[in-house]
Amino acid sequence: MAKLRVHELAKELGITSKELMGHLKEAGEFVKSSSSSLEPPVVRQMREKFAAAHKSKKAETKPAPKAPKPGAAKPAPKKPAAPQASAPEASAPVPAPKAPTPK
Repeated sequence: MAKLRVHELAKELGITSKELMGHLKEAGEFVKSSSSSLEPPVVRQMREKFAAAHKSKKAETKPAPKAPKPGAAKPAPKKPAAPQASAPEASAPVPAPKAPTPK
């Protein structure tokens, strides 16, 4: 497995390189810049950390269902005032008879 760079992992995790570098320094990893390479165990550790943080945030910030606003009901569609005399009433279409299949 090729070594990931800080900026690549940050992009994958959806955070800035600067934020990721701060978390890496807190974890005791030496990173000089966003171009620094990360060892696979460190990458795994950061992915697990952010996956757990993402799950807990998702559970905490679950939005409550929205109640409809009073008076915001949609108006009923307008009905024609009177049926048109020139238009014949629509009836269900009659299917065409099937042609016999040759044997």
